[in-house]
Amino acid sequence: MIDHRLMTCPAPTKLQPLITTLPSDEDEEIVKSVVDGKIPSYSLEKNIGDCRRAAAIRREAVQRVTGRSLQGLPLEGFDYESILGQCCEMPVGYVQIPVGVAGPLLLDGFEYTVPMATTEGCLVASTNRGCKAIYLSGGATSCLLKDGMTRAPVVRFGSARRAAELKFYLEDRDNFDTLAVVFNRSSRFGRLQNIQCAIAGKNLYMRFTCSTGDAMGMNMVSKGVQNVLDFLQNDFPDIEVIGISGNYCSDKKPAAVNWIEGRGKSVVCEAIIKEEVVQKVLKTNVATMIELNMLKNLTGSAVAGALGGFNAHASNIVSAIFIATGQDPAQNIESSHCITMMEAANGGKDLHISVSMPSIEVGTIGGGTQLASQAACLNLLGVKGTSKEIPGSNSRLLATIVAGSVLAGELSLMSAIAAGQLVRSHMKYNRSSKDVTKMES
Repeated sequence: MIDHRLMTCPAPTKLQPLITTLPSDEDEEIVKSVVDGKIPSYSLEKNIGDCRRAAAIRREAVQRVTGRSLQGLPLEGFDYESILGQCCEMPVGYVQIPVGVAGPLLLDGFEYTVPMATTEGCLVASTNRGCKAIYLSGGATSCLLKDGMTRAPVVRFGSARRAAELKFYLEDRDNFDTLAVVFNRSSRFGRLQNIQCAIAGKNLYMRFTCSTGDAMGMNMVSKGVQNVLDFLQNDFPDIEVIGISGNYCSDKKPAAVNWIEGRGKSVVCEAIIKEEVVQKVLKTNVATMIELNMLKNLTGSAVAGALGGFNAHASNIVSAIFIATGQDPAQNIESSHCITMMEAANGGKDLHISVSMPSIEVGTIGGGTQLASQAACLNLLGVKGTSKEIPGSNSRLLATIVAGSVLAGELSLMSAIAAGQLVRSHMKYNRSSKDVTKMES
């Protein structure tokens, strides 16, 4: 028997450099200079002044240095100027992800066609089925509970007592108005809501929460935090700022503080699915759905030691919508915190289902939302850009649509598992017909 613990990976095959004909001798010389290290790859846009041309030159240099072809990774058909200095550095092309639509999602009396960017077969179809079940049952309703982005710097003092003094100062409501004025001066939309502190020895973690309008708001809250840190130097000259982020925020990682206190938008969404819809559309029954939810999403997740993962596949829907609409995909981690609840309604005949999601982090301006494809998906939902009438309303609406879509996805997947359809559907829609043994590496 082979002991796989003792096996090592083989060294990569050494390939010959690839040579591609470039449109001009000048470009060829630049490629050679990049390959030889005379021109830094990151400086091409600045030196050439043409972002598309810089990407083509960098792409060729990468192929020659690595000996690996980038054929299949598109170069043409993308606006490289639009990402300069804000979305991606040193581009060599772009990845194509298909976008499907689920819906209509009937939420709070309005219909939405939901764009989902994914390469997972069944996901859009399943979410679409959930939307149908919700629609035939009269729709879903949502409630936004909180709206505030957080940033938590960590500072250090010479003693724990001194750290505690700053904690008491920051949490004293008599000082809040002064701190708010300092915090708010860097933005029209960033408004300080509260400061929550935690101590670890001589170190103090200060979790600032503020409104951010229609932006996701990480940069906005960071600027306000920096204002306060500078201000605190006056009364606490012995403060030592260790980092603008001390992980008590907590960004792009699972954390109980987000699950309990919320981050971004906190949303609860619910629907009552009629008995006949459960039977005819979802192909199961109310009692089976309730039992499965208890044993899988609640008990099973508890046995696994889940943190915010008391659901079937919330992250599937969140990730697909995030990628389609230009959100930060890494924030899917905390944005997918979700607990799915099911119980009998109307005398035990119908199914009440809800999803509670305390930390949906979305924006409709800034970052990837301004790219053409992502902006088109936001426009499909009616939330493109910033709301001029009610600042922040577009991003809040997007968060409720995310929660409503998760509700649909949970409803459909759970019914598929309850009816024993999961494996069959994936074999039908999530299997390639290509002979992978004949595909080139």
